[in-house]
Amino acid sequence: MANGNGNGMNPTAIHLSLQGKGGVGKSLVASILAQYFLSRGRVVNCIDTDPVNGTLSQYAALAAQRLKLLRDGAIDSRGFDDLMDRLLTEDGIFVVDSGASTFVPLWNYILQGNVVEILKAAGKSLYVHTVVTGGQALGDTLDGFRQLAQTTEEQNIIVWINEFFGRVERKGKAFSEMAVFHEHASRVLGLVGIAKRNQDTFGRDIEEMITSKQTFEEAIGGGDYSIMMKQRLRMIQRDLFEQLDRLALA
Repeated sequence: MANGNGNGMNPTAIHLSLQGKGGVGKSLVASILAQYFLSRGRVVNCIDTDPVNGTLSQYAALAAQRLKLLRDGAIDSRGFDDLMDRLLTEDGIFVVDSGASTFVPLWNYILQGNVVEILKAAGKSLYVHTVVTGGQALGDTLDGFRQLAQTTEEQNIIVWINEFFGRVERKGKAFSEMAVFHEHASRVLGLVGIAKRNQDTFGRDIEEMITSKQTFEEAIGGGDYSIMMKQRLRMIQRDLFEQLDRLALA
């Protein structure tokens, strides 16, 4: 468990990073959320439910615990019971990263087990963070958003518009102008944009940080990066954290 400076008396909130398409920045979103809450003085518990890659658990500074879900080579949904036990009995902020292979099993577990209502009855809130990305994965990530929005009755979805792979546009329309957004706008709590920046500078900086599984603080405070690399990473961090501040999640 990675500890912030919070007193642990704030209501528990669960932030679930969930998307059926792999390789679109879902684990990056989970790591950013954990870093954000830590920077705001919260007690943060990071949990990695990806049975294949376990990307979030590779960030040593975040001390994510891996949930054991494989049984005879397949996802055993009863493994999510251990996660629920923690969510219901422990305090603080939970950031839960799910793998593409656990998208359907975990979301079905939440829906079929009436998990949202159980958490609400215990004074805990569930937020679902999903990624919509540009490029070839646009259609798949829009479908993932649609699946989530069609099956929740809460206004608890936060959509991360990830333009690292290209602009999130379809027929000249941004996500907030697309029909799929307007059909499900009542389920969307807010949007967070990972802006497209110069790929040779900002893009390579963030890619190097992600590859080395460093947090912003580690990269900015360490001695491996140049002054301008650190400045650009600081700009990205500030932009993302300010967007999350506006959502009043902390």
